[in-house]
Formats: sequence, C-alpha cells, structure tokens
Amino acid sequence: MERQDVGPGRVVGLPRALVVRRLLERSRAGELTSEHVRVVAEVSGVSVRTVWRWLAVARETGQVEPGCRQGYAVSDAVWELLGEVGGNVTELRRRLLGGACGGGEVPSPSTLHRVVRRDRRAGRVLVTGREPEVAGPRRADPLGELGLNVVAGAGAGGQVFLREQKHLAAVPVLVPGAQVVLTPVVESVVRTVVHAAAVGAVVCLYGDAGQGKTVALQYALSQLPRPAQVRRVQVGVHPSVAEVRRALAEALEIKGRLPHGTGEADAVLVDALRQPRVLVLDEAQRLSVSALEFLRGLWDHPDTDTALVFAGAGSERVLRRVPALASRVLTWELVPRLAQGEVATVMEAFHPLWGEVAGADMAWVDGYVGHGNFRTWAKVTSHLTAETYGRSRAVVDRRMLERVCGRLTGPL
Repeated sequence: MERQDVGPGRVVGLPRALVVRRLLERSRAGELTSEHVRVVAEVSGVSVRTVWRWLAVARETGQVEPGCRQGYAVSDAVWELLGEVGGNVTELRRRLLGGACGGGEVPSPSTLHRVVRRDRRAGRVLVTGREPEVAGPRRADPLGELGLNVVAGAGAGGQVFLREQKHLAAVPVLVPGAQVVLTPVVESVVRTVVHAAAVGAVVCLYGDAGQGKTVALQYALSQLPRPAQVRRVQVGVHPSVAEVRRALAEALEIKGRLPHGTGEADAVLVDALRQPRVLVLDEAQRLSVSALEFLRGLWDHPDTDTALVFAGAGSERVLRRVPALASRVLTWELVPRLAQGEVATVMEAFHPLWGEVAGADMAWVDGYVGHGNFRTWAKVTSHLTAETYGRSRAVVDRRMLERVCGRLTGPL
C-alpha cells in the first residue's frame, strides 16, 4: 500500500485517537506485542519509538487525541518592553534573557522575530516613543492653521526642509519663501504611512505626475516615531534584480561589497532587515516585474520586519502586474489634483504672493494652465517670484499672469 500524506492527527485515513485506543485495549488485555506497534509505525510513517510514546502519554494522562502545539505568544508586558527598546527584537531578547518581565522561557532569535512580525502584520500597534502628531484642520494659531509651522528653513535653490526630515532627501519646490501646506490629502497620506510603518505593511501612493505625492510622502515620513529607520531606495529605469540588490545595500548602509552568490547576498540583506525598517521606493513605475517579485520575497521572509512604500505616477499599474504583491498591499492611496474650491486657499498658504491676487485671476490661471496640478502651480509661483524680485511695489495682475503662464504652455 502506498503511504498517504497525512497530518499529525491521522494515520492513513484513520484518526490517531482510534489507533491509540485499539492499542490500549490490546495492552490492557495483555495481548499487545511489539509486532502490533511495528505495523502501526510502518503504516503511519513514524518510528516505533513514536508509537510507544503515544501509548505512554495515553496511559499516563488518558489522552488519546494529539495535543495542539501552542506556539510562542508575546505577552502585553513583553510587547510594552519591545516598544521601550524601539522595536529592536535583538535588544528585547537580550533583556528577556537578563530576567526582564519576570524571566521565563525565552524563544530563539528567529522565533521571536517571526512572532513579532506576525503580530505587527495582524494589526498589533507598537508604540516606540511618541505617537505621531498631525495638525488638525482647526487650530488657534493662524500660522499653524496655514501649515507654516512645519517648515524648518529653506536651502539653496528654494528647497524646503521639513523640521524632522533633514536626514532624508529634500523636497525641491523651486520657489524661495514657499511653505509646505498641511492639506486633508497630506493628512490622509500621513495616516497611511504611519499605519504601514506600525504593522510592517505594503502601501502604494499613486496619482498623476505633479500632484504633490513626494511632498506629502516626505512630510508623512517625518512624522514617524522613528524617522531614522526610513531608507530611500534609489533605482534606475527597469533595474535588474542585481541592481536592486546594490541599491538596497547602499540604502541600508551595508559595509563592504555584497557576496557574489545570490543566496549569500540575500542573506546579508535579510540580516540588515531584521530591525524594523521603512523602505521607500519613489518612482516605483520604473521597477520591472522581476524586481518587484524580489522585493516581495524580501518582505515575505520570516526574519525581516519591513514596511514597503511604493510611490509614483503609474506605480499602481506596475504593482498590478505582480498579483502576489498587489494582493499584499494594505492601502492604495490616491493623491488627487487640487479641487477648484481649494486651489485659492492652498496657494495662499503655499506662498504669500497669492494673497494679493484676485480670486477671478486665480481661477483663470487654474483653468488655463494649473488644472489643479500642484507642480504646475509651483512653477507659476516660481516665475512670479522672478518677475517681482527687487520690486518694492510689484502688483500681480492679469497681464503679468498671462505673460507668466505663456512660458508654461510651450510651442503650439
């Protein structure tokens, strides 16, 4: 008879409990022989010693059903300690071995990493310091209401730096004196990114080019409890898997060269990703299917604790080409164009030049070239600052706006 593939609780289609019960009956009657045990072991595909152990447990406890394996579970006290050490599982295990949380059994490093990762993906929130604070829609401070308080300073070329993200790439807005505005869309992106970082999920930020995805993403990353764990992965157009490996090694600041073998190289990356990380891949529409499959494999690895943030115009279409990855996306976050009713409010907060422009003129600009595209409005603002630079009483009127917008339309 060909041996069937059976679970631990069944023996070739028969319940293990029934087999053990029959053996016990033979044993109590004094008729059990080693031949009976050997036949059961051969048919069930286990060793003779295992069958004798089943009988010993049944005689001692009266239990003939197989016991359910209870895997390691992280208690609330241990979870709170994990938050105190900043989500560092290695440090958590070191403290548990030192007697923290009352001592007790301490699992292996791989088991602890796997259970923590499983709980975070199931939605168990890990508080590692301060909760992210997002400005509400109504605040007593008028500067805070306009979002001006999130700006730390301007760099060369009109680049705006958010207060907590100087270790990240700067957001170029090309406009000296511009401010980052905390709109409802930006708040939604913040919630999405914070949630993904907390549970180690995959999210996708998409929308047409120039809608403000990068600015919103940068601000959201700055609001994470541990922004230093953010790593931006810079890739070229349609990179190979080898190029993605090198980009990851550079982003993770892995010293030395990766091993030549793919297995050894991936093991180095997995080891670097044992600590909670947020990997950000802007312009994700450039990624090939093989590169996305490789990233999914890293994210799925039981020893990694990583959130993946894909962003870019068309990134949602690229991710849909990899169903195994698309099915793992926790949130598809659309960054839409500015609505007609909010253009004036947002642009007045974005740059003081728009505070003196008539509402009808702003509506004309939006209908002519703006179309709710944040990047286009930033370019118009940049031209206006050049036009008014050095003029003490420059007035932004329709004639100036027509001249500036004409530079954006290009040849007909």
